[in-house]
Amino acid sequence: MDDIRRREFIKKAALGSTGLMLSASGLSAKSYRRILGSNDRIGVAIAGLGRRVQAFYPAFYDKKNNLDLIYLCDVMEHQCSRAAGKVAENLDYKPKLAVDIRKVLANKKVDALINATPDHWHTPGTVMALKEGKHVYVEKPCSHNMEENELIVAAQKKYDKVVQMGNQQRSSPISIEIIKDIQNGAIGNPYKAIAFFNNKRGAVPHQMAAPVPEGLNWELFQGPAVRRDYTSETWNYNWHWYGWNYGTAELGNNGTHELDIARWALGVDLPEEVQVDAAKTAFVDDGWEMYDTMEATYRFPGDKVIKWDGKSRNGYKPYGAGRGTIIYGSEGSVFVDRGKYILHDRSGKVIKESASKSNEEGMALGGGGDTSTAHVMNFFNAIRGKEKLQAPIDDASISMAMVHYGNVAYRIKKGFKVDPETGKMLDNDAMKLWGREYAEGWKPAI
Repeated sequence: MDDIRRREFIKKAALGSTGLMLSASGLSAKSYRRILGSNDRIGVAIAGLGRRVQAFYPAFYDKKNNLDLIYLCDVMEHQCSRAAGKVAENLDYKPKLAVDIRKVLANKKVDALINATPDHWHTPGTVMALKEGKHVYVEKPCSHNMEENELIVAAQKKYDKVVQMGNQQRSSPISIEIIKDIQNGAIGNPYKAIAFFNNKRGAVPHQMAAPVPEGLNWELFQGPAVRRDYTSETWNYNWHWYGWNYGTAELGNNGTHELDIARWALGVDLPEEVQVDAAKTAFVDDGWEMYDTMEATYRFPGDKVIKWDGKSRNGYKPYGAGRGTIIYGSEGSVFVDRGKYILHDRSGKVIKESASKSNEEGMALGGGGDTSTAHVMNFFNAIRGKEKLQAPIDDASISMAMVHYGNVAYRIKKGFKVDPETGKMLDNDAMKLWGREYAEGWKPAI
């Protein structure tokens, strides 16, 4: 066979195998060509290099994942340099460092963004990335309020990119296994779930006027948020507890995870009613400005109920663990957390336990582990068309709505009914908190 005929043969064989692959995946040739990274290296930027960033590194260290970490981006210079030093231990190339996410998103080599910025940046940063043609892995909570919750879903649909929320337990093999068992009738009709979180957070300093820390771009940290002068302790994690300009309180910080598992197990979508009992109960004279203790009840169509029991500053474990979800059914019950599950029959006898244990961190700041790595890789494999997303934004946003409803009920000091079809809160005071005020020129729009 001469060289010309050999090249023609190889070309036809390649086209034939591609056709078989497309047929098996259900994708048209045109759709397949639109999937960035289906055959090529995926260029990635990480924005937000705080405690959570360590959960993303392992995916880049494994060369077979074919990822290119192009940018490390953060508004604090020393977090950029720290991240650069960390990845230098495991990568044979140097990612670029950036302070401004807009510069990162303008780079055409970036195919995907990991958005691990503070809460108030999650939807605006994701929308900006989608407009630039990027896929997005957005950390929980995917939105700061209900208006953004709708906006991020609409933006994904408009720009037709892969968007996954960082509720990583959705990629836990043991969680997937037990939820499937529940859906197949392992505990009969699942009718109630208790989602819980207990922590030993300490006193928080009062905010005081202070100079902007060296290396911090305070303007970019605020980004979409209403402008104010810098106060001490704000930028480094305590923004979670200093009012609603940046954070979403403990419901958004940790409740997102457990409420999502509870909703997944019960097979419910939006609730019909929300009731909340919440207060600041520990270190009552410190700088913490939100509730640190909350009991919330969400009632759903079909007489199903999810209860949230969150105590940010009380380490007592009434359910035997620091966090997790208990699901009750007509024929049994299940305890599930990030590391295991235990299935009981109706008499309370253990009938099944997870055989393998996850190493996913549940209580440490930042966390990380095998489930986080699996969730990030699920995102990249979905970009390549090889896997189905475990937490697509249109579904993740439904769990996120429960967070916003709970926070709104706390802020207006009363419960309310919800239209389970539209998600609208059927209370005038509640609807005043549907969205938020933005800095001039920063309101996200698609």
